[in-house]
Amino acid sequence: MQTAQINLGYATVRAPIAGRAGQQQVTEGALVGQGTATLLTTIDQLDPVYANFTLSVADLDQLRQSAADGSITLLEPNKAEVTLTRQDGAPTGRTGVLDFSDVAVDPATGSVALRAQIANPDRTLLPGMYVTASLSLGQINRAYLIPQSVLQRDAQGAYVLVVGDGDKVERRPVKADTLRKDAWIVTDGINDGERLVASGIQKARPGQPVKPVPADTAAAKPAQG
Repeated sequence: MQTAQINLGYATVRAPIAGRAGQQQVTEGALVGQGTATLLTTIDQLDPVYANFTLSVADLDQLRQSAADGSITLLEPNKAEVTLTRQDGAPTGRTGVLDFSDVAVDPATGSVALRAQIANPDRTLLPGMYVTASLSLGQINRAYLIPQSVLQRDAQGAYVLVVGDGDKVERRPVKADTLRKDAWIVTDGINDGERLVASGIQKARPGQPVKPVPADTAAAKPAQG
C-alpha cells in the first residue's frame, strides 16, 4: 500500500510557489519525465513581484565615500525604498524595498545587480515588464535644493550669486554634482537662510549693490530625502 501511494504521488505535480500558470507545454495523457525532465508550464508569482536592476560601481563608490565622511547616512538594505515608474514615465503607484544586492561586479557592465521586492495585490505589474526604478539609499545630512537657473558654471567650476551684507552681490563657489528633477542638490557652499540671485543674473556683478526682491524660488531650502 505504501509503494502504491508513492507511485500515485508521482502522478501529481505540485507547484513550489503560488502564482498564475502560463501556457501548457504538453497535453493531457502525454508521457513526461521519461529519462529527462519535461517542462509542463511556467508559473509566475504575481504578489509580490521582483524588480531587477543594476547600480554602477562609480555610484556605489561615491555612496560609500559620502557615508564614510559623514555627508550622508545610508539606510539598512531592507529599509532602502524603491519606487517604480512605467516606460512612459507614469508612476506605477507601487513602492518596495531592496532585498538583494550582489557581492560581485559584472565585468561586462561594471555594475552590481540589485533586486527589489514590491507588493502587487491588484496584479497590475506583470512579469517581464520594463520599468524605471528610483532607489533611495539614504539621506543627505546637509544639502540644499536650488533651481537650475540659479546655478552657474564657468572654467573655475559651479557657483551661485548671493546677496550678502549691505545687499551686495557675492560670488560663492558651490559643490553641486547631482540634478534632482528641475533642481540642483548643493552639498557645500551655501548656508541656511542665504539669499540667492534667481533673476537678473546676467546684470548682477560681484561687489555690486542690489535691491533684492523676495522670490519663493530664490531662497535656499534644505533638501528632503
